[in-house]
Amino acid sequence: MKKKYSLGSKILTVFFTVLCLIWVFPIFEVVINSFKSNNFINMDAFALPNGESFVGWANYLEGLTFGNYPFMKSVGYSVYMSVVSVGLILLFCSMSAWYIVRVKSRAANIFYYLCLFSMIVPFQMVMFTLTSTAKDFHLNTPWTIPVIYLGFGAGLAIFMFSGFIKGLPLEIEEAAAIDGCGPVRTFFMVVLPMLKPTMISVGILELMWVWNDYLLPYLVLDITEYRTIPIHVQYLKGSYGTVDLGATMAVIMMAILPIIIVYLFCQKYIIKGVAAGAVKG
Repeated sequence: MKKKYSLGSKILTVFFTVLCLIWVFPIFEVVINSFKSNNFINMDAFALPNGESFVGWANYLEGLTFGNYPFMKSVGYSVYMSVVSVGLILLFCSMSAWYIVRVKSRAANIFYYLCLFSMIVPFQMVMFTLTSTAKDFHLNTPWTIPVIYLGFGAGLAIFMFSGFIKGLPLEIEEAAAIDGCGPVRTFFMVVLPMLKPTMISVGILELMWVWNDYLLPYLVLDITEYRTIPIHVQYLKGSYGTVDLGATMAVIMMAILPIIIVYLFCQKYIIKGVAAGAVKG
């Protein structure tokens, strides 16, 4: 049994190593092509940079200054939208989940199942009506679009928060109430600190979604005035529709690097929070 287990472990190790390399390969391609000139990328995208094709940081400088729309302006919009959207989702969805779990009324249950239902509704079903609705309610700017992200991100967040809160001992909250804490103080001083693992997990998952989202900002925002990083990448074109692949790869690398770093540092919290939010209760 020990030998069979050892052989099976080795097979799984090899399998998952190959699978990991397959997933990482596209990122590796983006990295190496971001240091090659455009002509050499067109000729052989899989070749490593050499003395003739290597251009150093020129593609990154070109990506920062390409066209009449500054890249750093797109970074600013993406950072603002991501931070504010995730902040709203974490605050309001954690409060809603706590209310749903503790109140257990019919209205709360209906609201909970509506949130779950929103997770399975394809965005394509609502995107055309969303455009006109966002315009009517003046939500078509980077400063107000986090409200839309709050609506679309509430389903997953409330599901995870509710699962975790069901596993929290009610006696702690009852003790806080005996000590004179009202519902607001009980939530912020007692419940919220215990939600840390799920808060981090939901925050990272929602951050990756908002940061990389292309379709919602493209439909809602005026892209001539407001461009997020994914939209900025789409418009890295010269005359007659020509694309500078080197600058495009450099911009893509600058766009994905921050979120990769955040994910690598927080991945243990993501796994812990997802397991706690999906299994407890």
